[in-house]
Amino acid sequence: MRGHEGMAARAWFGVVGELLRPHLPAEFIPTGRNRRPPRDRFNALLSFGYALLYQHIMSAIRIVGLEPALGFYHTPRSSAHPLVLDLMELFRLPLWDLPLLGSLNRLQWGPAADFAIAGGRVWLSSDGRRKAIRLFETRLDEQWKHPVLDYSLSYARLTELEVRLLEKEWTDQPGLFARMRMR
Repeated sequence: MRGHEGMAARAWFGVVGELLRPHLPAEFIPTGRNRRPPRDRFNALLSFGYALLYQHIMSAIRIVGLEPALGFYHTPRSSAHPLVLDLMELFRLPLWDLPLLGSLNRLQWGPAADFAIAGGRVWLSSDGRRKAIRLFETRLDEQWKHPVLDYSLSYARLTELEVRLLEKEWTDQPGLFARMRMR
């Protein structure tokens, strides 16, 4: 299974630009994934959003009481906890990638005001960070109908629920975890 996630990510980042509106300012057109630190505005937005998502998933793991250092796909290679990285894969698209693409298509980001550039590296300015946090928190508040429970709940609650379903997967009730699908 390892390696397939990396191939899927490369394929996603190879086509993500096609989901952006025509005539988007050139500063926001993705040219591939780069990070640590990002070299363009699109990747600065992705990295900041993924950092928000990382913290959100870490919080859910701690609430449930699982050990974030024990992952099933990712291996410990850095200070990032493998279980958090594993669970982030379920939520990157619905919680950050899609809201970010929507905000870019609505031209909600300013190429100058929302970013700081130094030495060929790009970061979000304080205004840009506030805007990204607002976008992320708005998405967490949105409702989504869970396929196993058959009722709607916020994405914020969904992340904790999926961690609880993972715990059940590992203990006594397999088959409930990771059943969500985007349509």
